[in-house]
Amino acid sequence: MASAALLLFGVFGLLTAIGVPVAFAIGASAAVTFLLFMDFNQSVFIVAQQMASGLDSFTLLAIPFFILAGNIMNRGGIAVRLIAFAQVLGGRLPGALAHCNVLANMMFGSISGSAVAAAAAVGGVMAPLQKKEGYDPAFSAAVNIASCPTGLLIPPSATLIVYSLITGGTSIAALFVAGYVPGILMGFGLMAVAGIIAKRRGYPVAPRSSWAQVLEATRNAILPLGLVIVVMGGIISGAFTATEASAIAVLYTLILALFWYREISLKDLPSIVLDSAVTTSIVLLMIGASIAMSRAMAFGDIPYALSDALLGISDNPIMILLAINVALLIVGTFMDMTPALLIFTPIFMPVVQSLGMDPVHFGIVMTFNLCIGICTPPVGSALFVGCSVGGTSIGAVIRPLLPFYAVLFVLLLLVTFVPEISLALPKLLLGY
Repeated sequence: MASAALLLFGVFGLLTAIGVPVAFAIGASAAVTFLLFMDFNQSVFIVAQQMASGLDSFTLLAIPFFILAGNIMNRGGIAVRLIAFAQVLGGRLPGALAHCNVLANMMFGSISGSAVAAAAAVGGVMAPLQKKEGYDPAFSAAVNIASCPTGLLIPPSATLIVYSLITGGTSIAALFVAGYVPGILMGFGLMAVAGIIAKRRGYPVAPRSSWAQVLEATRNAILPLGLVIVVMGGIISGAFTATEASAIAVLYTLILALFWYREISLKDLPSIVLDSAVTTSIVLLMIGASIAMSRAMAFGDIPYALSDALLGISDNPIMILLAINVALLIVGTFMDMTPALLIFTPIFMPVVQSLGMDPVHFGIVMTFNLCIGICTPPVGSALFVGCSVGGTSIGAVIRPLLPFYAVLFVLLLLVTFVPEISLALPKLLLGY
């Protein structure tokens, strides 16, 4: 086991350090680890077999559909309408545009299911407006970067679908409903920090909106937000599965963008589908490689050995959960969310199960934790996109991000040690 763990993580660390793409590094480290137990041909065959069989899942079909729906929304003018609605909601607060940025990310991210898409779409619109109002570009980018992952907790979320698949069937409906309160808490916590900073710096409050402006912004946002009602209503009621809901999301957004708003035309569809196929290929390649790596860990009894070691450090549940959170925070700084979920869920699940932790609660804790990781250097995807659309550098944005990191850490501890934050709604709405 020690040899397998050292080889697996050593090869993976070496390959990522020299710039090998993460998916290939994961697959290669799994293949090398299998060499401890079998010959080269068998090792390569097992990795290929695990990748193919791991992706042979009806549940995973939800991912390409949600990606396609997000791309349609991004190109279909929906982000602009949600931003206008967010401006109405946050206009009278100190630093109105910063609050608008957070609210728009919460809404657009939850509908699109992508933190990067939210950072690009919302940040691309908000950055010029904030600059015009005298906001520091680094502060504006920090707000956008910190808030774009809120949509990974507020459903529908492809990340929670992947977690359900890894854990062998944890209720997707329960995971989706459980994400609402932590996701909203994340957004409101970031708004509180942004408001304090904005008040100290004297950033302007937006003019009071007229009733006509409020009604217009609300009318334009009703149909995009209606997607959440259709998808979540169908899943909670049992009318359709998460995968079927993802297909309905594509149909809904297509009708909205193509026929209602008319922001895209039929000739735009091939490029949208192509972009979605490319993104889907990247995501599924990482999932397949991560499944092979998880199999290599199981073959070498690594998860059980690591869980025994972790439980051997302390018998205090608080200390063990703190250690898991610290480990995930470190992992999140250099690994994307999906492979991190696929690799480390099997390692930590036996530990939290021995503590009596609910799998839905742990799924929300892991997702919240890894949401922080995509905002942190050196490889945070949201960090790079947010800096790009905000017209600033990573070096300049790190200091403004620190207070946002602090509130995210506090909220992570709150979600970890108060299970009812995640489980109250599933119990109320689903009888979980």
